[in-house]
Amino acid sequence: MPHDTPLISTIVGGIVLAFIFGAFAHRLRMPPLVGYLIAGVLVGPHTPGYVADQSLAPELAEIGVILLMFGVGLHFSLKDLLSVRGIAVPGAIVQIAFATLLGWGLGAFMGWSTGGSLVFGLALSVASTVVLLKALQERRLVETERGRIAVGWLIVEDLAMVLALVLIPAAASIGGEGHAPVEPLSAALSSLFGLDLGIGGMIAMTLVKVALFVALMLVFGRKLIPWTMHRIAHTGSRELFRLGVLAIALGVAFGAAKLFGVSLALGAFFAGMVLAESELSHRAAQESLPLRDAFAVLFFVSVGMLFDPNILIDKPLPILATIFIIVIGKSVAAFLIVLAFKKPLNTALTISASLGQIGEFSFILAALGVELGLLPEEGRDLILGGAIISIILNPLLFFLCDRMRPLLDGAKREDVVADPAPAADAIATQEEMPREDDEVHPTALSGHAILVGYGRVGSIVGQNLKSSATPFLVIEDSDKRIGELKAQGIETLSGNAVMRETLDLANLSGARSIAIAIPNAFEACRIIEQARSVNPSILIVARAHSDAEVDELKQYGADTVIMGEREIALGMVDRLAQVHHESVPYEDGHGPDTIMPTDDPPPERE
Repeated sequence: MPHDTPLISTIVGGIVLAFIFGAFAHRLRMPPLVGYLIAGVLVGPHTPGYVADQSLAPELAEIGVILLMFGVGLHFSLKDLLSVRGIAVPGAIVQIAFATLLGWGLGAFMGWSTGGSLVFGLALSVASTVVLLKALQERRLVETERGRIAVGWLIVEDLAMVLALVLIPAAASIGGEGHAPVEPLSAALSSLFGLDLGIGGMIAMTLVKVALFVALMLVFGRKLIPWTMHRIAHTGSRELFRLGVLAIALGVAFGAAKLFGVSLALGAFFAGMVLAESELSHRAAQESLPLRDAFAVLFFVSVGMLFDPNILIDKPLPILATIFIIVIGKSVAAFLIVLAFKKPLNTALTISASLGQIGEFSFILAALGVELGLLPEEGRDLILGGAIISIILNPLLFFLCDRMRPLLDGAKREDVVADPAPAADAIATQEEMPREDDEVHPTALSGHAILVGYGRVGSIVGQNLKSSATPFLVIEDSDKRIGELKAQGIETLSGNAVMRETLDLANLSGARSIAIAIPNAFEACRIIEQARSVNPSILIVARAHSDAEVDELKQYGADTVIMGEREIALGMVDRLAQVHHESVPYEDGHGPDTIMPTDDPPPERE
């Protein structure tokens, strides 16, 4: 019997088109985010053809916002922020103020209200978390000093925007701008006691409720949420664990909005931040990643549905001015701020290129501004157009910065040569100049072993290689493990071994062997394929969880594949044989009765 299925058609249409255009964007070496936005434009009402449901898409996008902010909270590191607080906090605040001022000026010039112009400026001031982190990861800069500054800068921007999401509705409900609902607690006090709290009282009431929510989360949430997740983890059910992570993200966000009047985004952010303090935070991030990615795609698709491409033709000068503020204004401001803190030129160029785009928070602020009646729809279209074009231009911005660096370095050297100061003073000046000593350089090893992954399996392999004085290096992408390896004096490359650039830095062509200790068979196959093509004679050892994975890894070129379950079973058989058949006493190097785990728990089978 035929029936209408708007929810299914909206989800299917959005995800299928997002996949197609995301893959096409990736093929063109652009962020897939660009493809998601274009997919949204195609299913939106402003282009011919299929049009997705205009009422369901925003609700699906709201779930995407919740999960995006939950992910931001899970990766919020107070330690990393404090390590670069001297530049990240003042630098981000000054850059936000400068970009907001430029955006406010453009909005005022176009005749918008003060509130709308400020929302427009704020939306142009904050960079995309997704785009920035991906750009740093592709260039292996996350673990460098400039990478830490960029991430800390981004965290400050995110926190500033979270605060803006709280204050904008309160400010919009007074002063005659917009049509935001009146803050209920202030309205109750006004009706009971006849008090006119004004803008200060409205904002104060909002901040009181936010403070109460934050206090409850820090006092009770930081104990209850990790305790709950630990109890669920002890059940051994991965399905329940995933469901628990999702329930906490959505439940806390919805409860915060209904009980305390704060935004869904803020509630989700604090839920993630509280859970980040738990030992299970890494697992929670991994388990929730597929769902977060799926709804994040729907969020970007729904944003693209709102964009009217005609503005590129009807308003070319405003769109160019918007792009100028995002790509040039923000980047130049960040560049000068970093140099003012006497940081290296590389750091200034990297941060300026990283911040030359806008993304998730900009979309959230634009939607909020239109919903409250502050920002005209034209402003939202300018923000969306500026975001799409700036994200497309961001790789070009990094390329230009890489090209400018030698020229600027040469100019600095000429200044030093032309300086008539004594040689001793020149040497002292050079020693005092900050150096970029955290660059990722190719290894000098040859005839060595490459170890991919340093988890429970990789760490045992690595320690044995170290004790046998075998030259080796580790490829790892976990920040915590990289720090531990460097502390042990083990050469480490930060990055994903699937990337050809990372393998080239490890001198794959000159290596004698590569041990792939990661549990992901799909990535392992990609690594094996590249390793065999670059170095046909290299010994490749991999791990598997099933016979099917063993066959697949060998088909791609692995010489030896160790299946964890089989090795565990053989170890148990040997140990039982000692008792039942009086064999030679078992020795494993860790005590007479302990066998160290040689594999992560196998994936659950249906």
